[in-house]
Amino acid sequence: QTHLVESGGGLVQAGGSLTLSCVASGRSLSTETMAWFRQAPGKEREFVSAIKRSGIADYADSVKGRFTTSRDNNKNTVDLQMNNLSPEDTAVYYCAASGNYHYGPSPPSAYAYWGQGTQVTVSS
Repeated sequence: QTHLVESGGGLVQAGGSLTLSCVASGRSLSTETMAWFRQAPGKEREFVSAIKRSGIADYADSVKGRFTTSRDNNKNTVDLQMNNLSPEDTAVYYCAASGNYHYGPSPPSAYAYWGQGTQVTVSS
């Protein structure tokens, strides 16, 4: 069982920055890949970023150059630094974990463990 808890969501003005954090806990962690997904009202949950234990990361085209994900394997945490935010980034952001190595963007079904989500709202 791998439990994930996100934090750092909130309200920010367009052009601003926000950092999300996620911590994993459990007796046996399945965190080879840790990812961020987001879901806006009326839309499908979409891939944002993923990072392997080695540090190799993947990003959705919509966030490349603006978002950066990083992780600390000793603390079992993963962060998402979001810069130059726009109202289109408004969504609930979810942390996800998988025991498998994913070579690129993978659908939500590839991840067995999920956090409860944290709301990010970007005003114009």
